[in-house]
Amino acid sequence: MNSRIKIFITGGTFDKEYNELTGELYFKNTHMYELLELGRSQVNVDIETLMMVDSLKMSVTERQYIIEKCVQTDNSKIVITHGTDTMVETARILAENTRDKTIVLTGAMIPFKFGSSDGLFNMGSALSFVQALDNGVYIAMNGQIFSQGNVRKNKKLGIFEELETTE
Repeated sequence: MNSRIKIFITGGTFDKEYNELTGELYFKNTHMYELLELGRSQVNVDIETLMMVDSLKMSVTERQYIIEKCVQTDNSKIVITHGTDTMVETARILAENTRDKTIVLTGAMIPFKFGSSDGLFNMGSALSFVQALDNGVYIAMNGQIFSQGNVRKNKKLGIFEELETTE
């Protein structure tokens, strides 16, 4: 297995740009290189852009492509940037289809280009978590790590949280 961390870019708010004329958000290029430089990262990574899509528009074919790339890579540690709206769904499907790898999905609620984005912190956390966790699929958001089967996005609070348990 390759010791570098594979970073797969899939889009999401993380990489959106703002069109000042129309007020619309759109995709151009990933900001991952700039983000890692800004964070002064010393982590050995291999970055690959798979797609640049809003996760609400992500198709079954695109999700299958993410799974195939995770299975095919020689890297045992993978971070995936992903839109937060369907991140939990993709994490669940990845867990059903991958073994012997540590996969951490992360994203942002605010685009990196806005300057006040949570993306830099979330990516730093994801890179740290992927190095320390056992094999499995996880979601890293807001400095927290969640097992893929025990997390949801709380859209009212704009955070990720563990599922409520009934004890």
